[in-house]
Amino acid sequence: MTSESGPRLRILLVEDDEATRGWLVRDLTSRGYRVDEAGDVATALARWDAHRPDAILLDLGLPDRDGIAVVRRVRREATTPILIVSARGEESTKVEALEQGADDYLTKPFGTPELHARLRAVLRRVGGPAADVDGQVRNGEIALDPLAHRVVVHDRPIALAPREFELLRVLLDHPGRLVTRGRILRAVWGAAYDDESHYIHVYVSQLRRKIARADPDGCLTDLLAAEPGVGYRVRARRLDEPATEDGAAAPT
Repeated sequence: MTSESGPRLRILLVEDDEATRGWLVRDLTSRGYRVDEAGDVATALARWDAHRPDAILLDLGLPDRDGIAVVRRVRREATTPILIVSARGEESTKVEALEQGADDYLTKPFGTPELHARLRAVLRRVGGPAADVDGQVRNGEIALDPLAHRVVVHDRPIALAPREFELLRVLLDHPGRLVTRGRILRAVWGAAYDDESHYIHVYVSQLRRKIARADPDGCLTDLLAAEPGVGYRVRARRLDEPATEDGAAAPT
């Protein structure tokens, strides 16, 4: 997960103590991560909306609001891994953070080996509940690797823009389920884009074209289905499941 083993993952580091934030930025950067910094909740949420990081390292004792506010907001929109790094060691605080949606809790002071072991562990879950044991999200002949930011169709990689990749990841994470336009917008573009549903239509069209070019047999023609006025769904498929000539699924 460093620059030597793959793409540079983006970490949002939320820490109000400048000295602590400084050494963490240096350490994470030296290991190949891209780091966005924030010293309070307001800045953290602005960074979240702007960049949609791969993981969040979050202190709880922030000057404007409790860091739990970040956990709640992120969990309304995404499954992004959240690792709490806090001086608060009380059991009740840890339980609340985990129940609100944090993935792990590391009490200060801590050593960098433990930090990176915990970070690697939460990053392995970046694919969300739909991921397999290798952390990849698969649906028939399409596979998405969240950590490598890579999508393959029939074992052939396809090039996706960052927003296209995030849109496909959100939909694949809910196979067979309707995902509303509002939820898609918040997860991919951020809360400020709640009224920009035309973005989704444009990006879904681009995704369909790119998938179709890598799918000469038409196995995935019905992968992305629109529910007019509501949202989109990904049809859950088994590997090599056939499709009928009009793109509908063959009966099983």
